[in-house]
Amino acid sequence: MKSLRNSKGFTLVELAIVLVIIGIIIGAVLKGQELINNAKIKRAYNQYREILAAVYTYYDKYNYYPGDDPNAKGRWPSVTNGDGNGLIAVGIGSTAPNFACTGTGTEQCDLWAELRLANILTGSGFSNPRHAYGGAIAVSYYTMPAVAGGTPLLAHWIHFQNVPYDVCQAIDRTYDDGNAGAGSIRGTADYMAATSGVFQLSFKLD
Repeated sequence: MKSLRNSKGFTLVELAIVLVIIGIIIGAVLKGQELINNAKIKRAYNQYREILAAVYTYYDKYNYYPGDDPNAKGRWPSVTNGDGNGLIAVGIGSTAPNFACTGTGTEQCDLWAELRLANILTGSGFSNPRHAYGGAIAVSYYTMPAVAGGTPLLAHWIHFQNVPYDVCQAIDRTYDDGNAGAGSIRGTADYMAATSGVFQLSFKLD
């Protein structure tokens, strides 16, 4: 009996203190994760702005869009001249984004090599750069389809492949109109209504 009376356990106060500490730790972890997620979303949007700036820097320097430049091969023999029609496309038609460039021969793929050869983007070669969520980036003159009650829009777009649905929603709400089928940020499907999955997210270039 004496041994039982001398055994000690945690008091309610001690348990309460432990629970408070655990709560603070969990809150800090969740807040840290939120900060990381927000930073990654901003990084993805800034990557769009970097590509936008790169394309127009090239245009200011050479008077043509990269890829569309009819004089590019004279400067860099490894690329193919564009047709100089003012469109990063095949001819004058809508051209779907190519997220898997490997070499010269199309304006979309020569675009990346020319930006790098002009020392506007880092790296070398024709391959597509990757965005913060791992998918490829492409640029093309393309008709974004009618989704979510919107209307089709033919223009130059900077396309991000395989962006998580909640990131698409956050970027569209923060930087545009919160509608996947309208404004200057759009999708080929309605990511605003999604609860899972990845989507193509496209930013209007001009």
